[in-house]
Amino acid sequence: MKRQLAERQGRSGEARAALWLRAKGWRVLDQRVKTPAGEIDLVAKRGKLVAFVEVKWRKERKDLDHAIDEHRLARVAAAAEAVGHRYVTEGEDMRVDVILLAPGAFPRHIANAWQP
Repeated sequence: MKRQLAERQGRSGEARAALWLRAKGWRVLDQRVKTPAGEIDLVAKRGKLVAFVEVKWRKERKDLDHAIDEHRLARVAAAAEAVGHRYVTEGEDMRVDVILLAPGAFPRHIANAWQP
């Protein structure tokens, strides 16, 4: 039961993040992309930039500061490398972004969150 609730909240957070990205001029290319290295929540494009986006939703705003860590970012980066060829064409750049969400908080978009 608890796992199902977390899954629903995660999907809701991803939908909110996708709406927010669209409002900021991004085009969402894909959602919940599964790879052998892990899952990518959103793939979005704006201009010549493709972002592989990790979305984190927390019940409280104070928990957002600890919602993402280097290990999780490394998994998203590895997943992006595995499927980047599907979304990134010649001359385009790619990066890993994070969007943090909590009730009553404005979405926090961390651009280029992964820098090995």
